[in-house]
Amino acid sequence: MASQRVLVLYGGQSSEHPVSCLSARSVLEVIDRDRFDVVAVGITRDGRWLLTDGTIEPAPGSPLPEVQPDAGDPVTLVRRADGAHLLRLDGDTAHDLGLVDVAFPVLHGPFGEDGAIQGYLATVGVPCVGADVTASSVGIDKRAMKLAFKARGLPQLPYLPVSWARWQRDGSAVLDEVEAALSYPMFTKPARQGSSIGITLARHRDQLSAGLDEAFGYDRVVIVEQGLDRPREVEVGILGNDEIVITAPGEIVPSDEFYTFEAKYIDDSALHVPADIAPDVVDRIHRHATQAWLAIGCRGMARVDFFLERDGSLWLNEINTIPGFTPSSMLPMLWQAEGMAYADLVERLLDLALEAARDQPRA
Repeated sequence: MASQRVLVLYGGQSSEHPVSCLSARSVLEVIDRDRFDVVAVGITRDGRWLLTDGTIEPAPGSPLPEVQPDAGDPVTLVRRADGAHLLRLDGDTAHDLGLVDVAFPVLHGPFGEDGAIQGYLATVGVPCVGADVTASSVGIDKRAMKLAFKARGLPQLPYLPVSWARWQRDGSAVLDEVEAALSYPMFTKPARQGSSIGITLARHRDQLSAGLDEAFGYDRVVIVEQGLDRPREVEVGILGNDEIVITAPGEIVPSDEFYTFEAKYIDDSALHVPADIAPDVVDRIHRHATQAWLAIGCRGMARVDFFLERDGSLWLNEINTIPGFTPSSMLPMLWQAEGMAYADLVERLLDLALEAARDQPRA
């Protein structure tokens, strides 16, 4: 049987560019080359698609990798009568590199996890690992996601969305409104960002103001959310399309006050897989995770995150449609604990993407 061609996309224009490179490096190391013809395309920070040899190295002067501007020749996807073709661009000449059967966008954050790349791939007819356009866009937007969760009656912490325009127009009134609705500590979060980038813990008004300024550096909408006194942070992984399977919960013990970017990717936070959680609480986590999946219309994969308080109160935090994907990231570790090796997880996701494409109604 002819090999299926997989287009692995990584890098991208978001602040999570280095995280994407870390995840993609792991995927490229394990993908089955006997079954799949793998093509690696790095997307630079300014959005250019470059054909690479799949080697992903740290950026100069940084411990984290980055797609370099000279990493390879520019490429693009076009749709032809027989399917989507990858073209290598050489000045005014385009060289056809052949058909693409499926794409694995190992892209985190805006322009990768928000429906943008999913829409482009759908337009040119390339099946895609993970969620579709709608689920991706709702899942990454904390305001839209929380409204979808509310419609399902899921337990969430109190929060307020704040727009950049209102913050600029009357910041003092915004602070008054937030302090009237929520109590310290609070978290300020960009509405469409991941990896804890732009998130700040505020314990008083000055920190709240500074946190809003920080978060507005990443988005025009910020979520201010009620904080808790060091809750347990637990997560589950989900795989499937119409039929889903959920892992046992894992627990994060951050190296910082909360699970910051540094705590995730640089410092030594502890991951306990599986977590020591009572069976009745696990049942609640699984029920809420299923409803979160259904709320955004997810498919392929997701990681669903919760806060668990000492009194047993359980709060749904968020759903991630392209979570961190190195072997030491929580989603692969959760599946490893279930008996699914990292390489098998990658193959299963590609199979789910191809399955979803076969089942997709044709207009």
